[in-house]
Parts: sequence; structure tokens; C-alpha cells
Amino acid sequence: MNQDVAFLGLGLMGAPMAANLARKGYVVKGWNRTSDRPGIKIAEAAGVKIVDSIEEAVKTAAIVFSCLGDVPDVKEVLLGEKGVINYASPKTLIVDMSTIGSTAAKEINQELEKKQLQFMDAPVSGGDIGAIKGTLTIMVGGSETDFDQCQPLLEAMGKNITLCGEVGSGQGVKMCNQILCTLNMIGICEAMEMAKQQGIDPNLIVEVCGTGAASSWALSNLGEKIINSDYEPGFAIKHIIKDLRLVQEISQAGEIDLPGTRLGDSLFKKVAAMNKGTGKEQGTQAMIRAYLKTNDS
Repeated sequence: MNQDVAFLGLGLMGAPMAANLARKGYVVKGWNRTSDRPGIKIAEAAGVKIVDSIEEAVKTAAIVFSCLGDVPDVKEVLLGEKGVINYASPKTLIVDMSTIGSTAAKEINQELEKKQLQFMDAPVSGGDIGAIKGTLTIMVGGSETDFDQCQPLLEAMGKNITLCGEVGSGQGVKMCNQILCTLNMIGICEAMEMAKQQGIDPNLIVEVCGTGAASSWALSNLGEKIINSDYEPGFAIKHIIKDLRLVQEISQAGEIDLPGTRLGDSLFKKVAAMNKGTGKEQGTQAMIRAYLKTNDS
């Protein structure tokens, strides 16, 4: 518990994750690119020390976590001129919890190795609810030694933590996870529409189908939000569109046909374009808007 920890990226997911580490007694220094994010106050209230630079965050850290947006963001923060690679001490373990795909994870690892820095990719699933409750599923790629060192900290943020293989493997499993989430959301939306068509209370889809073979995390946690037209983001459409871009880059490179993924991508993009492009900020449950006969697009 006496090892210093840095947490870079205090957004919707990163802030509660850093907060959970601090609540477990770890000394956590947090940094965010913009200083006005609500998550900064959430992390600070839990005991995270907010600092102004990456250098200040990582110079004494034994483990550095990052939770950022897209591949360019992660590469800038970890490998850029003012990035972790130039300030962290040799043997520091860098754990990226963003979703960036296996190719980028391997590229980052290669660069960090040149400075004797260790790396694991550890993308997560469970949305903001899981981040707040500390029940995330964490998919890890890296060495067993690094995993063993980091596991107690990961357990402060997640409930289901699995070493999936070497660096890049965590991202590989996350890509599969995003396919499942996307196709599951299509199924939920179409089931809701079928219920309405038959004059059935859509709440029964959550209450009844949620206890059988069709049960899922999304149905239990997002089904009611769909019914109530609550599109507040736990995981924003803009992020799943980014993830599906990574999925399709991998599938195209391997000449794998994923028609269901393409359909989900098109439905999410349809909603993202609504309301002059602000639909992308809504949660993934807003896919239902693509099925509605009337919407303010």
C-alpha cells in the first residue's frame, strides 16, 4: 500500500477508478488534460492528489495508470514529448486501461521497452456504474510478473480480472466484448419495438426476459433507461463508434466479415448524427432512437 500510483485521465471512467484506488489506501496522484472536468472533484474528494503535469504525477510512481480516449490520446500521453516515457523511472509499470486495439498496445509497448519501462494493456467493461462500484471486468495483456504486481490495485477497481495473455491480448478480448455489446443492444432495441407492436408493456421484457436465456448486463442496466427515454451516457455513442472502428480495422486486415458489427455501427452513427451531431454524446442505449419513426434528427 505504500507504493505511489499515478492516474492519468480523470473522465467519466477514470475519475471513479482513481477514487477507488485512493479509498483503498493507495497514494494516488491524478492528472487530467483539462482542469474543469467534473471527475477531478470526484477524485479529489476521495483523496487523490491532483497535479498539474504528467511529470509531477509519474516521477515517483511505481505504477502509472492511464484511461484516455483514442489511440492518438494514449500515444501522446505515454510517448509524447511531455509524456510518461520521458519522466517515469526505469522499471515503472505503465497500465493503459483505455480501449485502443491490440496493434496500438503492441506499438506502445515496443517504445516503452526502449526506456526500460514495463507495460500492460488492461481495457475495462462495465460502464460508469462498474467504475463507481468497483465491479469492472478488466481484461489484461502482459507478463505474469507484472500482473501479479498490479493485481491488488486492479482488484480495487474491478471484480472480474483476467490475464488474457501477452501484451495486446487484453485489447483483443475487449474487441470481442464490444462486438457482443453492440449486437446485444441491437437485440434489446428490436425486442422493445416488437413488444410495443404487440401491445405488450416493454417493462416485461426486462422483468421476464431478464430472468431467462436472454438475460444480459445491458438488458438489466440499460433496458429501463430505454423504456424511460433516458439517454444519459454511462458509455457514450462516440466511444463505441471509436471501438467499432478498431474492430473493423482488425476484421478487414484479417478479411473477416462481420455483418452484425457493420449494422450496429451504422445504427450508432445514425443516432450520433441526430440533433446536429450531438447525439454522439448520448449513451449507447440511445440506439433505440434509430428505430423510432419520429425523432428530432
